[in-house]
Amino acid sequence: MNIVRILNNSRLAFFSIAYGLSGALIGGTLNRIMIADLGLPATLVALFFAVPLIISPIRVWLGYRSDGFPIFGKRREPYIVLGAIGIGLGILAASNVTAGATNANALLVLSGILSFLLYGLGRNLAHNTYQALVSDRYTGTHRTRAITFYEVATLLGAVMGAGFIGRALETYEPDRLMSVAMGVAVAILVLAVIAAVGQEPRDQVVQAASEQARKVPFQQVLREVVFADPQVRLLFTLVIFTFIGTLAQDALLEPYGGLVLGMSVGETTRLTMYWGLGVLASMLLSGLFLIKVLGYMKLMRAGIIVSIAVFVGLIVTGMLGNAGVFKSLVFVMGLGTGLAGAGMLSAIISFTTPIRAGMLMGVWGVANMVGHAVGNLLGGVLVDGVRFATGSAFLAYASLFAMEAVMLVVALVLTTRLNLNASRAHTEETEVLAGVAAAD
Repeated sequence: MNIVRILNNSRLAFFSIAYGLSGALIGGTLNRIMIADLGLPATLVALFFAVPLIISPIRVWLGYRSDGFPIFGKRREPYIVLGAIGIGLGILAASNVTAGATNANALLVLSGILSFLLYGLGRNLAHNTYQALVSDRYTGTHRTRAITFYEVATLLGAVMGAGFIGRALETYEPDRLMSVAMGVAVAILVLAVIAAVGQEPRDQVVQAASEQARKVPFQQVLREVVFADPQVRLLFTLVIFTFIGTLAQDALLEPYGGLVLGMSVGETTRLTMYWGLGVLASMLLSGLFLIKVLGYMKLMRAGIIVSIAVFVGLIVTGMLGNAGVFKSLVFVMGLGTGLAGAGMLSAIISFTTPIRAGMLMGVWGVANMVGHAVGNLLGGVLVDGVRFATGSAFLAYASLFAMEAVMLVVALVLTTRLNLNASRAHTEETEVLAGVAAAD
């Protein structure tokens, strides 16, 4: 029995790998081809890639449907497979648009938006339902450690996907791009089916949860369980501030190294590797024992404190002009981001309930994407504005790092006010489970 459970838990990671693989093709390869090889305007490409973020609020409704409206008696598995199909079709459509692009015209803009809309719908549906399935399958510390391990699997999928796609598209050719896109789409569907089928728990609690989720209309749940709950609002705000604080510099570290510290292109390119290694190491350690030893709240606070210290260090390093220390700090930044991320993921999944897992995961997914998008936009605007006003690259980037430190201080304060057991979703869960127990 233990062997079967281990195998099921292991194959569930196949979806995470597929999810990371899809991001490697869309976020890395197509982005580069559109701008560097085809010469499309960066603003237009940015619009395409913003579409999945713009439609992310639909995750809440999709989660509600998954919670209360099973397909063939299953709440999660069919929705994951449908989402994987949407991801694959979106990848094929976006690749076809890219392969046939010659110049920026109205047809290109429309077809590009529609293809990324399809990709975004599939991605939001599949990932949101997958996280709800993880919440359904695990309890207690097993749940918090599982979500961390599956996030590591996503990172591995992205890294392996980037390597495979990079070798296959060493030289860009439209026909080769379409062949790679077809292979990736098929791989995503196969991995998603292997991961999802037969994973869903089926018992009286799940049935009662589904009936309760279906009983209350979407608008009423949104009003009473989400908007009116102070704990939901607090965690939503915490997620946004944490993402802005840890990721606003995401696309700006390399320019900082070049403009302020005089690093070469090769040196700055390797910064992403240092950061990624730090994230991967801290998330693995979190999943193995840190969450169990410290608990997710202390872990998240530790990651936030480490990140605050790093941003202060980056400002000092810029003043001293020490590129060697800067590289080390980027690695430590990855450690802090991974610790904060693992703790935050664990808090999010601990907040979910069997009744509202899909819908609440949708809420946190929106907070994630809003925080990421606002962080990137705010970081770019702040750096450009300060540099234009002062003419100093150092002051521009120092302002960015100081802003991120302030955001993380706010997030740290918010963690002291969080009480997941006081949420209305948990109150609803207690009442329903009490009714199931009484019926038995």
